Amino acid sequence: MSKKLVLAYSGGLDTSVAIEWLKIHKGYEVIACAMDVGQAAEGEMERIRQRALDCGASDAVIFDARAEFADQFVAACIRANGKYMGKYPLVSALSRPLIVKHLVEVAKAHGADAIAHGCTGKGNDQVRFDVAAMALAPHLTVEAPIREWGLTRDAALDFAAEHGIPVVAKKENPYSIDENLWGRAAECGALEDPWVAPPSDIYAMTTHPVDAPDTPEEVELTFAGGIPVALDGQVMDLFSIIATLNTRAGAHGIGRLDMVEDRLVGIKSREVYEFPAAAVIMAAHEELENLTVETELAVGMKDASAVWAKLVYNGLWYGPYKQALDAFFMQANTSIEGDVRLSMYKGTVAPTGRRSEKSLYQRGLATYDASDEFDHSMALGFVKLWGLPTKVWAETNGDQ
Repeated sequence: MSKKLVLAYSGGLDTSVAIEWLKIHKGYEVIACAMDVGQAAEGEMERIRQRALDCGASDAVIFDARAEFADQFVAACIRANGKYMGKYPLVSALSRPLIVKHLVEVAKAHGADAIAHGCTGKGNDQVRFDVAAMALAPHLTVEAPIREWGLTRDAALDFAAEHGIPVVAKKENPYSIDENLWGRAAECGALEDPWVAPPSDIYAMTTHPVDAPDTPEEVELTFAGGIPVALDGQVMDLFSIIATLNTRAGAHGIGRLDMVEDRLVGIKSREVYEFPAAAVIMAAHEELENLTVETELAVGMKDASAVWAKLVYNGLWYGPYKQALDAFFMQANTSIEGDVRLSMYKGTVAPTGRRSEKSLYQRGLATYDASDEFDHSMALGFVKLWGLPTKVWAETNGDQ
């Protein structure tokens, strides 16, 4: 009886030829597993399932994981204000642990000995797949046929022709694209020269800000426990809020990012991202955080946010440190509730109003008019004590 393997299947050239390669060179019976995390067009997942069977998979399993992705993975990112290097909201890094979770579940259901992915040896995704599998199912073997094979496009097409694999050789896309509900990532092609401006054809989710509407559009988000629960007063699930904002904010050119980032494997990589909904939601979350979170906790959240983002980017979603930080952010977000109004205009999103029943802003303390409740007499002693170390230092070292 042959060994069984569950392959993370995208429907593209690489994972299509990998099915036959794993059968021939590794002796596996291959079960394909594909997931919709917000990237698939209507009917596309069923076409991918059939393509996997046509390419030699013994079975093909598809999942609509959009709601799960939003509620369990994106939501955690929102609570943590997770942005790698302070900029990138972890688009691809969020989907990988979800994909591995389902790969492991399918492997258990089918009695499989291994799982596999189509990552190369140069990127971050190989780490995210391998390490997530180590955390969830350390007994399973993880195969990486593309990494092992050193596959090129021409070699893949030749292999497909030789073995009768029904792949459609389309015009080569110069870019490597990954997308999901939370955004879109692009690399390769002209982007490999960091001096070259991103070509216009690289973008798919956002209008160029120059071509965006000349009139600002306002949007209002309502939060509970740090997560959006309503858009413009209409209660909606998180998936629907994100999908709606991707369209509305994308039309205003919001959420474009061109950056050089530090990959885990030790190289710098130029990446172009689009994340219209993420840009709006995270701006709103940060604004409500400023209004409702106590000062020292807010400082701690900002420090922990950078650590959380780096852990997720580096593939440690299921690691103990990241899970402990999740518990911290869950508790820290309990006060983040209320409404934020934002203006979207030609590539920018700016908060214009915020309110909350848990607001720590008190007008009586903040105002300078006659209703001022702040006790100014306390300030003199406070300032003297606060500045005392500086004064002592100056008296001791002032003549040097």
